[in-house]
Amino acid sequence: MTVLLERPPVSAPPAPPRTRDGFIDLLRVFGMALVVLQHWTIPVLSYDGAVLTTGNALSTPGVWVITWISQVMPLVFFAGGAANAISFGRTRSTAPQWINVRLRRLAWPLLPLAAVWIPLPQALAALGVPEQPLETGARLTGQLLWFLAVYLIAVAATPLLTRLHGRYGWRVPAVLAAGAVVVDGLRFGTGVESLGYVNIVCVWLAVHQLGFFYAEGRLRRPALLALGGFGAAALLVAFGPYPGSMIGLPGAEVSNMAPPTLAMLAVSFGQIGLAVLLRPWLSRLSSGKVLAWASPRIMTVYLWHMPALFAVTGVVVVLLGLDTPAPGSAGWFAGWPLWFGLLCLVMWPLLRVFSRFEQPPALPYGKATWRGTLSAVVLVGGGLLTLTVAGFAPGAAPFLATVAIVGGLLVTGPRVRTS
Repeated sequence: MTVLLERPPVSAPPAPPRTRDGFIDLLRVFGMALVVLQHWTIPVLSYDGAVLTTGNALSTPGVWVITWISQVMPLVFFAGGAANAISFGRTRSTAPQWINVRLRRLAWPLLPLAAVWIPLPQALAALGVPEQPLETGARLTGQLLWFLAVYLIAVAATPLLTRLHGRYGWRVPAVLAAGAVVVDGLRFGTGVESLGYVNIVCVWLAVHQLGFFYAEGRLRRPALLALGGFGAAALLVAFGPYPGSMIGLPGAEVSNMAPPTLAMLAVSFGQIGLAVLLRPWLSRLSSGKVLAWASPRIMTVYLWHMPALFAVTGVVVVLLGLDTPAPGSAGWFAGWPLWFGLLCLVMWPLLRVFSRFEQPPALPYGKATWRGTLSAVVLVGGGLLTLTVAGFAPGAAPFLATVAIVGGLLVTGPRVRTS
């Protein structure tokens, strides 16, 4: 198996083009930027002197339809699949070495986040910051790392998925989609919600796999993919157990996102078809200076935009007692530019300080083996999963998670020879 994964299969399609695809860069930056914009815009926040209440503007009746476009994680996974296919198709390294390089780029920016957030809750608590708002901020900062945990699975599986793609083509995402059908059937049929988490693999790897076809120029009917995807999602929402919103909403019994559902997969196909259909127009934006500036900084923005939100919330909502206006009201529209401006003001120095960690240091790699690489993946993935569940709330969990991530990074390094 190791030999098969380290060499491109004989039946593999032609290698991807060697020029960088600006459309894929644009999707990645656009997706992350829209995630940040939503997180900064949709919170409905109030504080009664003890408890910070967090609501969601998209829970307004009828507004859920916006999430079929604004929930852009499908585009991010699709762009990641295309980027991984192109990168792995070009590499002269072995598969374990290629995974090690991607793992370092994924995990290295987490270290300054952990270095700040492990001691920060205790320090703020000692200064008299109320416990509940502080714990809310610490937990939510970690919960956003779910994306990196799932994307790490996709990266680690790319050599195998490339092999399967070359041999079976469209049957690979078809099997993954069929798996999503089975998982949802068991989940809703038995009432065991935890079964749905198997779809983290089925749904997101199916979306990731579509990026392979784009990298080869084989997504030739995007209009059909868009109509089929959105049409299937509409039928699933109308006649199935699925809510209309593609993000989790407070108080909702079922979420299409955590864990992902078949409806989420259908919307993913619709979004990808629409994006590829608009590619000629969108590609005109890919050569702009804004995209060139944002591309090497987007991970920093993703990791630090929630701390910026909590800093502004702590001052405006908790300290000054100014609740956010009702979504869509005159006060909300009037105050939004000021709210957004404050967030950007806080985000700017964070970006200046921490964007340097986007690229890991030029340290040597050890001899890459599957045992070492998979150990690194398990350590980093376990650390990310722990932070996703526990966040950076006071306790041993964030420290142990960070130790695991550091351990995974060390595994990729050279081993010291002993005489």
